[in-house]
Amino acid sequence: MVSACLLGIHCRYDGGHSACSDLMELIPSVSLIPFCPEQLGGLSTPRSPANMTGGDGYDILAAKAKVINADGHDVTQAFVKGAEEANAIALVLKASIAIMKDRSPSCGINTPVYEKPVGYGVGVTAALFNSRGIKLFEVTKGGHFSCRKFQTFLEQFNDFWK
Repeated sequence: MVSACLLGIHCRYDGGHSACSDLMELIPSVSLIPFCPEQLGGLSTPRSPANMTGGDGYDILAAKAKVINADGHDVTQAFVKGAEEANAIALVLKASIAIMKDRSPSCGINTPVYEKPVGYGVGVTAALFNSRGIKLFEVTKGGHFSCRKFQTFLEQFNDFWK
């Protein structure tokens, strides 16, 4: 599973993408399934940017926090629905690995959450995937992705299942 914007699909909140050339190198050797939880949750592209308030993705899934867009609208249900739909795809495909876009209230592993003492937290979909035991990787700001680290993980993962 891969955040669709990382594969050049125009699904970001601003109508753009976050194509990662390092990740594109994997296409010939690894099956990548693109998904955008925000679109799966029914949000349009483009859309108003949103932030988690009151907690991170785990808190949102537990109904203790919200996702509010820049227009002041509560879009929590769309983010939760998108996470659930992405999870349904992962279940059908028996996906055990996800490569996620950083700083995203859906996909990020290190997303700004100013109410948290550390200042960051996990996005809604990333939290759901993590709770299901899906191994998460993150493309960092600037589009950097450690293909070597990922390839090493895949080799170890494949050796485990032999």
